[in-house]
Amino acid sequence: MRKLILAVTIAALAVVAFPSASSQPVRARKAMVISANAMASQIGGEVLSEGGSAVDAAVATAFALAVVHPTAGNIGGGGFMVVRTGSGAAAAYDFRETAPAASSPTMFLNAGKYDADLHHNSYISVGVPGTVAGLHLAWTEHGTLPWKRLVDPAVKLARDGFPISVALARSLAGTLRQFKRSPAALAQFSKKGEPYEAGEILRLPDLARTLQRIADRGAAGFYQGETADLIAADMKAHGGLMTLNDLKNYQAKKRQPVRGTYRGYGILSMPPPSSGGTALVEMLNVLEGYDLKANGFGSADTIHLVAESMRRAYADRAENLGDADFNPSLPIDRLTSKDYAATLRKTIGRARASKSSPTSFTWPTESNETTHLSIVDDQQNAVSMTYTLEAGYGSKIVVAGGGFLLNNEMGDFNAGPGLTTAEGLIGTPPNMAAPGKRMLSSMTPAILTKDGKLAMVTGSPGGRTIINTVLLTILNVVDFEMNAQEAVDAGRFHHQWLPDRITYEKFAFSPDTLNILKARGHDVRETDSQGVAAVIVVDPTGGVLEGGLDRRQADGGGAVR
Repeated sequence: MRKLILAVTIAALAVVAFPSASSQPVRARKAMVISANAMASQIGGEVLSEGGSAVDAAVATAFALAVVHPTAGNIGGGGFMVVRTGSGAAAAYDFRETAPAASSPTMFLNAGKYDADLHHNSYISVGVPGTVAGLHLAWTEHGTLPWKRLVDPAVKLARDGFPISVALARSLAGTLRQFKRSPAALAQFSKKGEPYEAGEILRLPDLARTLQRIADRGAAGFYQGETADLIAADMKAHGGLMTLNDLKNYQAKKRQPVRGTYRGYGILSMPPPSSGGTALVEMLNVLEGYDLKANGFGSADTIHLVAESMRRAYADRAENLGDADFNPSLPIDRLTSKDYAATLRKTIGRARASKSSPTSFTWPTESNETTHLSIVDDQQNAVSMTYTLEAGYGSKIVVAGGGFLLNNEMGDFNAGPGLTTAEGLIGTPPNMAAPGKRMLSSMTPAILTKDGKLAMVTGSPGGRTIINTVLLTILNVVDFEMNAQEAVDAGRFHHQWLPDRITYEKFAFSPDTLNILKARGHDVRETDSQGVAAVIVVDPTGGVLEGGLDRRQADGGGAVR
């Protein structure tokens, strides 16, 4: 067996807004896994050391994250995976959750009025999970090791237990009150109602049995049989909509990636129902018309232009995007065209901020609690995968006897017909709930190429900020020539059309830059942190892999060889 070398585990929570003295990336000559948890990354790395493919490693890492990173790692949620093979073939795997058959556009209204709890915090907010089906579909097309070999490490982790980190102990304690509405969740994530302490062993026997059924039977071990029966019974007992037929009929889908170019780099990302790839390519097309490098990293001129591109892409996102299977005429080609970007540039003034109208488009709340993994194997096969439960711990509901958390992704559908407000609701048609429909997402797994070769793998959690975090990692590498760690460490900012403001990480902007932006009419607001990027950059001269580990989140880590 080839030797596996483990990368340094991230242990600091503080935001590193500018590259520090220790801004050198982790480097590897053959392969690399970066995820939100060092234990999960190690499991993925061991798969690579046995000759497994990047998709094999993604499957193993993702199932391990469902155990050790319950905030967002999951089997009861969904997400997206972009794969590029070493030969250049690319595919996008859509395993976004779907609305149960009993869903309707008005399902979040109570006596004719919008009910936020129904939308985000109830059994009705649970979509049909897609993670297991998506991982299995990608593995059937790109896997090289046996399926059971990839799931077994997660089974062992859940059965035998793992030490609770400081960050996880703090997170579980902070969510304890919300777990109380689900007896199974409270029993699983507390000691009879008392919080776990860091260093204690967390064992998840019900989850271990569920994972064992998946290991033994593949996707059928989740969508049929005992696990499906447990989900359906829990739904029926608490007024949820999901049924055995909803589970049986769920299908992950293979789609064509959204493609674009930026300064000689090829861009591959996720198509609808993710808005990420479309918005990312649109913003890059706009920014290609400016010399950002000459303006300078962190300058008011650069931030102004990037924020204006963000503003326009997010407005287009809200007005136009949804599930392509239900909206066959989505204008993706127009939004991602160079000609359209040229028309948008004509609307951007260099000296003054545009204004977003509160009577125009905005969208429902999209949680920051998502997770991303980036992987490259020794054949230069690459995986960029983002998946989620929506909110941290999803609906906070654990399936009784199943041991896994359910998502609250139905909250990503629009609130109801005609409900468009400045506070964050939207009532436009493309993203209304309907049976079997997939809700719009901001997840933006992305892969870059240069001269036909792999150049970069990137992605991040962060709700609506995801697209902009991924954009900034690309700009940092391509325009400002940062290494992978510098690109991850650099301060981030975000504009999402409405509210009409730039949010920025503490210390990301100098006082002088802030004053210039304000003088141009920008509303600027400080925030603690934005995203948790996982970036791999391929050195074009020697093919060495550079890994950027995001110090904004504890417990993250990478495995290299």
